Amino acid sequence: MNFLSHFYFERNNPDENMVLGVVLPDFIKNAHKDYNLYPLKIRHLFEKEPHQASILNGWKKHIDVDQIFHSSPFFQQHTNELKQLILPCCENSPVKPFFLAHIGLELVLDHLLTVDGLVNINTFYDQLSRANKTALNDFLQTSSLEDTEVFFKFLNSFISSRYLLSYQKIENIAYALNQICKRLWNNPFTDTQLSELTVQLDQFKDTLRNDYLSIFKDIEEQLKTK
Repeated sequence: MNFLSHFYFERNNPDENMVLGVVLPDFIKNAHKDYNLYPLKIRHLFEKEPHQASILNGWKKHIDVDQIFHSSPFFQQHTNELKQLILPCCENSPVKPFFLAHIGLELVLDHLLTVDGLVNINTFYDQLSRANKTALNDFLQTSSLEDTEVFFKFLNSFISSRYLLSYQKIENIAYALNQICKRLWNNPFTDTQLSELTVQLDQFKDTLRNDYLSIFKDIEEQLKTK
């Protein structure tokens, strides 16, 4: 799941450090694709400091949510549906259709949560801003990310840009997908392909809207047993 979908599960959580933790695994990869951290393997090192313990709890919640989501029939069904819709957009493109459908489904879920008023983007950013950055720096260094400068440069830019506000328009979802693909491939889409991708995402959004909340309810139920 993407940023706002993870935030959905913490939308009423006043603990800004845990809110940061639930998106931290994705932030790490966005800051630098080669970063790999495994704080859950050394969880005893964080449990005595409350802010770091909250960050770790958020990290675990992220892992649990993604595991449930990616193994769900919902994910399989709707990824396959979107893949069929976007196949023409991927002709003569280096982008793998399943990859695009996977990320596309996650971004459309974020879009729907936003336009339906189920998450507040500004609240999300405000909580990220209030999170304890000293504790975060210590958490990252203990997790073997010794030089945290690159990460904090990403984090500060992410917060100041409030980029996720753009997710309220479906055409910006296609743009975001293109930006993600640019990290992996040169010139992933032409302007014509991007226009067609927007059309297909808009169609997909309308069909998904009927039952997209079911996956959030299913995940919430399964989280109770973890």
